[in-house]
Amino acid sequence: MKSLSTADPGFEAAFAALLSEGRETTEQVGPAVAAIIADVRAHGDAALRRYTQQFDRVALPPGDLRLDAAAIDRADAAIGAEQRAALALAARRIAAFHRAQLPADLETTDAEGLTLGMRWRPLDAVGIYVPGGKAAYPSTVLMNAIPAREAGVARIAMCVPTPDGALSPLVLAAARLAGVSEVYPLGGAQAIAALAHGTETIAPVDRIVGPGNAYVAEAKRQVFGRVGIDSIAGPSEVVILADDANDARHVAVDLLAQAEHDEAAQAILITDSAAFGRAVAATVAAELRSLPRAAIAGASWAAHGAIILVRDWVEATALVDRLAPEHLQIMTRDPAGLFAGIRHAGAAFLGAFCPEAVGDYVAGPNHVLPTGRTARFASGLSIFDFLKRTTWIAADSAALGRVGPAAVTLAEAEGLHAHARSIALRLGQGASA
Repeated sequence: MKSLSTADPGFEAAFAALLSEGRETTEQVGPAVAAIIADVRAHGDAALRRYTQQFDRVALPPGDLRLDAAAIDRADAAIGAEQRAALALAARRIAAFHRAQLPADLETTDAEGLTLGMRWRPLDAVGIYVPGGKAAYPSTVLMNAIPAREAGVARIAMCVPTPDGALSPLVLAAARLAGVSEVYPLGGAQAIAALAHGTETIAPVDRIVGPGNAYVAEAKRQVFGRVGIDSIAGPSEVVILADDANDARHVAVDLLAQAEHDEAAQAILITDSAAFGRAVAATVAAELRSLPRAAIAGASWAAHGAIILVRDWVEATALVDRLAPEHLQIMTRDPAGLFAGIRHAGAAFLGAFCPEAVGDYVAGPNHVLPTGRTARFASGLSIFDFLKRTTWIAADSAALGRVGPAAVTLAEAEGLHAHARSIALRLGQGASA
């Protein structure tokens, strides 16, 4: 764990080193992914069956690759009442927040008499990728599928790998609750290829969302352009601003909640109290002794964790904007006031009783967020990722007469004479264009 102080002469160099840490995977998988995509395009379902046998040790039955409704029924019936209620609560809150984001169409008539508008419509089909196997991520299903459903997407196809046949009932129950149309027991780059290009039994989609390993991320990168994607996500991260009025154990566990995601995850505390920073560091060490994922969290904290001592909160907000974190927790006496001065963060959690983990599951806003300082220019998943907008214009001869001559002038200046002529003819200028 790195310990930095803005009062130290070497702080700027140390902070720059922290910013430049390469936490993304260095695994070179591009050629292998390209070969898998080409194979799926050429051989369709046969390639998917071959890769599923090779990588997941599962022989998919002949015919349609879709998981049948009876299997989903059995999984849905297998979950307990407490889990079902938790899923329902999360789904209701996620749906309500994303439904509130739905934009209204726009129509306005300007001073020259042109009527201008913008129309929103949902995508036709979306694919969501959900990691599978021993780990179960029903929250990923809800966060990716519910916004698509609320946007009005008619078809939501989900791919989830099932290594050695392991498939979480919670994931399937979440899929049913979220309105997923089709579930395919497929993973890896081959699943992304199938969603993008289609096979005999999987129709292609318009956008692919959801997290995955290095092969999935690279496959999304390679199919972008043919389909839309949400992002190329990197390791998770949190920055916590906390003063000494907080419980050191709360802050320590909040840091570890990010660190336990992945050895490459990053958790940073920024505080104005050296004593509080030392107390948090000691508590992190104590908590690691009883944490089930201590090996992962400990490696993350040791390699990428940091505690930064600042002289005041003005310094802190400037550092946050340079870090542009995926998650930002503000646990100070005036969290809203500090947040008002921060420009770059994927999602913010305000107050001592609003840990980031509540946002992962039940708060309502999406937990699919920009990582690796991309919050400087990117935003989290929302209803807008599943909508497209079309602008439209209506004009009569009088309106065209008011604005058309300027368009003719600009078209001629660009040397696009057919452009100029198409307007000039309507203005009665004919041969002059």
